[in-house]
Amino acid sequence: MSKLSHFDDKGAARMVDVSDKDATARVALAGGRITMSAEAFAHVRDGTAKKGDVLGVARLAGIMAAKKTPDLIPLCHPLALEKVEVEFELDEATSVVEILATVKVSGRTGVEMEALTAASIAALTIYDMVKAVDKSMIIDDIRLLKKDGGKSGLFEVK
Repeated sequence: MSKLSHFDDKGAARMVDVSDKDATARVALAGGRITMSAEAFAHVRDGTAKKGDVLGVARLAGIMAAKKTPDLIPLCHPLALEKVEVEFELDEATSVVEILATVKVSGRTGVEMEALTAASIAALTIYDMVKAVDKSMIIDDIRLLKKDGGKSGLFEVK
């Protein structure tokens, strides 16, 4: 258990002590996607969903979620985030909305969880806003694409 920093030597969960770490610039990029019917995709693309601007609301939900990550994931440190950006790429041929969430901070711990939370909640918000048209949407491929900063340095999915 000693290699997992969220557990003490007896296996009890704990918040990691980062007080001795140097504050460094840190960034994380997470992605995810939601696949839907062509009809639902057209509503998202054209902004014609009954609930409003799907991507605009999903962007705000992702940003808000990143800021609330320590409220959702018990052992995450509260961080003064300096940037949260949520972007979407639409693939009409497959009716897929790709989600990219970038989070930056200058701090003693990374922002991977904040980026993953932003991507996840953006996807769930898209689902919520067009579920009246397509309840069979698939949210998948939530993943860390890149992180940089701190002791472990750069990690990037190739």
